[in-house]
Amino acid sequence: MPRKIIVTEHAPAAIGTYSQAVKCGDTVYLSGQIPLDPATMQIVEGIEAQVRRVFDNLQAVCEAAGGSFAQVA
Repeated sequence: MPRKIIVTEHAPAAIGTYSQAVKCGDTVYLSGQIPLDPATMQIVEGIEAQVRRVFDNLQAVCEAAGGSFAQVA
């Protein structure tokens, strides 16, 4: 089955030997996220801002793969 690497500038760039996500067929496997602001690559301050940032990053990767949170299992 062919694989497609998913990349978006709206989430932090992958640092190291992994991808933001990989699409195999109709399934997308997302990498874990930490609360990095993709514009600055700095961790945001405060727990509420950190939680929001992680979910914003995950949403950006989902959208780059052509999906949304509504399709997450």
